[in-house]
Amino acid sequence: MNYEDFVKNHAGEMLQKLLTEVLGKDAFDIRHDYNDTEQWSVISIHTEDDNEISLRVYGSDKYSLYFGYYDEDDDFHELLQPLTTEEKNTIPKGLQNALEKVLGDERGLRLPGNFLSRS
Repeated sequence: MNYEDFVKNHAGEMLQKLLTEVLGKDAFDIRHDYNDTEQWSVISIHTEDDNEISLRVYGSDKYSLYFGYYDEDDDFHELLQPLTTEEKNTIPKGLQNALEKVLGDERGLRLPGNFLSRS
């Protein structure tokens, strides 16, 4: 199975891997990023294979899984898979709120990994 098929068919599993790793850290960063036509907030992890898995939020109704990888010629490729409503609903509401705040404020944020357990 190639990366395109894997991301398309296993986005939910990749999202859970990302959330487990990010929320298991002592602290993590939500970054604000942009290009010429759009902006987003993002949390990321890097795998031992030098791949990047990220959750990008473009607005309350547009969440996407990003996967970046190098091919055998060492060229970098990027895949973006929009999340379904069901996949988005697996993201803790507190994290959704923090991601949308970073997007709205256009300013990154560092949070403790256990911030969701605080009441």
